[in-house]
Amino acid sequence: MVQNASREWLIAYDIANKRRLSRLHRFIVKHAVPLQYSLYWYKGSSMQLDRLLHGIEARIDKGHDDVRVYPIPERASVDCVGRTSLPGGTLLLADALAAHRLLAPDPATI
Repeated sequence: MVQNASREWLIAYDIANKRRLSRLHRFIVKHAVPLQYSLYWYKGSSMQLDRLLHGIEARIDKGHDDVRVYPIPERASVDCVGRTSLPGGTLLLADALAAHRLLAPDPATI
């Protein structure tokens, strides 16, 4: 992958200490969009992600905490069940078909 090509990432963490958890959350929400508790969407290049990970690494205890980063495929399908934690009207969708599937009214409720 080209170092400066932008792509989407999922960042998930499990932090053992409440103080480190709060500190990491305050840091990461400045750079990524929270999707659920401890799960964030980030868009940036590999170089930008490396800088973000260095900031994360400075705020965790490697012996007790777990942070994982997963690349999101370009043509990923997103399906949601239940309430969303994103701000109203915000959708993170890979293609128009997925948007139509989420926004189309359920025929059973018409």
